[in-house]
This record gives sequence, structure tokens and C-alpha cells, in this order.
Amino acid sequence: MKKADWRTPGIVLLAGGIILTLSMGTRQGFGLFLKPMTFDLGWSRETFAFALALQNLLWGASQPFLGMIADRMGAGRVLVAGAALYAVGLVLMAMSTTGWELSFTAGVVLGIAQGCTTFSIVFGVLTRAYPPERRSMVLGLASAAGSFGQFAMLPYAQTLITSFGWFNALLILAATVMLIAPLATVMVERRGEHGHAAPAQSIGDALRESFTHRSFQLLTAGYFVCGFQLAFITVHFPAYVADKGFTANVGMAALAIVGLFNIIGSYASGALGARYTKKYLLCAIYLLRSLAIVCFISVPMSETVIYVFAAAMGVLWLSTVPLTNGVIGGIFGVAYMSMLSGFVFLSHQIGSFIGVWLGGYLYDTTGSYQLVWFISIALGVFAGVANLPIEERPVARVPAPRPAA
Repeated sequence: MKKADWRTPGIVLLAGGIILTLSMGTRQGFGLFLKPMTFDLGWSRETFAFALALQNLLWGASQPFLGMIADRMGAGRVLVAGAALYAVGLVLMAMSTTGWELSFTAGVVLGIAQGCTTFSIVFGVLTRAYPPERRSMVLGLASAAGSFGQFAMLPYAQTLITSFGWFNALLILAATVMLIAPLATVMVERRGEHGHAAPAQSIGDALRESFTHRSFQLLTAGYFVCGFQLAFITVHFPAYVADKGFTANVGMAALAIVGLFNIIGSYASGALGARYTKKYLLCAIYLLRSLAIVCFISVPMSETVIYVFAAAMGVLWLSTVPLTNGVIGGIFGVAYMSMLSGFVFLSHQIGSFIGVWLGGYLYDTTGSYQLVWFISIALGVFAGVANLPIEERPVARVPAPRPAA
């Protein structure tokens, strides 16, 4: 009698959620290091912003290829390698003394590490572990775990910086992310189980099918905007708040509130995506983001305004993730889920690169973040409109001819 696998879908979801909590929570705290590191090392904000922009770009650029490896060779190996790379990158980031060193360590090394340990890799396992009718809800729960990481890890990182300084804080975070390695054993898949048999399509066929599909193109365009908005706020919001005369703790608390309400938004979007048309939900999220930014920059600044804006953006923060990945799985199936999700995520990270770098560049050029806020508003409207023509029905594939007997 075959022994039952202890890695039940519920345990896989729990492990995947903790991995996302550690990986996403750590990266969300990098904006807290902007002011202390640039002050101590004499860097401009653009120098720091460029390194984190490069991190976002490498995270996205590596994702499709890491997704291919995870789909073919297993997510467990990718996650273990990512945990080690994450820890090494944080140690090297602490030791950086020039902008070029920071760009390599915080940019290249940590960008690839995040590609190994975040959504596309974890989501590929989860979509194969659960049936189609439960995927949207499960991805919402996993996204909520990543949101909890932001809520929990931001105060953790700020406490480390305040108590031990930014250098030692990075070293302690390096030890923390190594917890991902033992959790990766839970994410090991067995071929033929959970619908993860050898795929009928080749990688080339899957890529041609998706890249010529109009809905995939529109989804990719919308996700670019998501990356632009989120990365700009993640990296620059603490500094923006400090520029307005508030303490560093206010900026940290605001991002933690984003993470707290993100839990609600991610879970809710997954639940709603299981019942309603996902493209309409995506359209509403992008338009509501633009509305929230308009209200935020139009009223007098206060702690209450900051926290209300953080809560509103939190509800809308990662709520795009389960919906976007749910659309991909619904249209193309799950055989190459990590890879296709990775290509859409690459667009997200190109937007992240531009949002982070442009924020630093325009601040150094104009002395203000105002123009970047206006760009974020316009892009949100564009993304909302772009999602409307998406068709969510599965692609019709012609079965391959069976060889003659």
C-alpha cells in the first residue's frame, strides 16, 4: 500500500505562505534603509533608487527562466538556491561602499534571489496542488501571506535599524531569510501528481501561444502599471513622509498599515475572483488606486491622511496578484504556470524599475515627488481601461495526432 504524502495541499499552502512572508516582507523594508545609508555613505537618493530599481528589473528578468527551471526541475531546488543567494546578497549589500557595489549586491544579486523565492515559483506549485475552482481563493491566501510579511517584517526591520544600525540590521535579515531553505522541502513536487504530468506542449509552443494571445498582451500591459505604482511607493514613501516633516516611524507605520490592509485586499480579491469576472475586478483596482492617489495629494498632509491613504492602498496593493495569475491559469492551464506568470511579472518589474528610478531621478532634478504621483495616476487609468477587453475563456487547442498503430 502506497504511503500517503505528508505534503498535503494545506501544508503546501502554509509553507508557501511563510516563504512569501519572509521573502516579500524583507524586500518591502528596503525603503527604510534609504535615508540612513545615503546619509552615512554620502550617496544621492538616485544612487540608492537605481540599485533598487535594478533589483526590481533583475527580479522580473530572471523570473521567466527561473519559472522554466521550476516547472521542469522542481520549485524546491529553485527556492533553496534563492534562500542562499538572498542571504549572501544582504551581507554584500551591508558591505557596499560605492554606488556600483550597491547596484551589484542590492540590485543584481538580491533581484535574482527574489526571482527564486517569490510569487511565480510558489504560485506554480499551488496552482498544480489545487483544482481550478479553488485556485483563485488559494492564490489570494498566498498573496495575503506576502502581505502579512510586509506588516510583520517592516516593524522588525525598523527595530533592527534603530537598535543595531543599518549595517547589523542587514546581517540579521540575512540570517532570517535562510529560514526559507528548510521550508522549500515542502514545495517539492512529484511528477504525475496534482496534475503535474509531462506537459503536452513544448516550451516553444506555450510561448508562441501566449505571446500572440491578445488577452495575455493586455494583462501584461496592465501589470506594468502595477509594478510602477507599488515599487515607487515602497521605496520612496518613507522618504516622502520624512520630507513633509514626519518621523521615520510614521513612514514605517504607513508601510506596515499597507501590509495589514493588504492581507484583507489579497484575500478579498481571491474570494471575489472565484465568483466574479476577474478582468472587471482588475479594472476597478487600477482605477481606485488612481482615485486614492488623487485624494492623497489634494488634501493637507497629516498623520491621519497618511494612514488612511496607506490603508486604502493596502486594500488595493497585491489584490492584482491572485486575479492576474488566475487569469493566466484559466486561459493557458497550469503546465507552464511559473514560466508564463514569470513573463507577465517581467512587465511588472520593468514598471517597478522605472517607478523606483524615476522617483529618485525626478526628486533629485525637481526637489519633489509631485510629477511621479501624476504619472502614477495617469498610468492607473490606462491599466484600468487595458484590462476591459481581456477574454478569460481557455484557449482551444488542437490535440496532437496520435501515431498510427
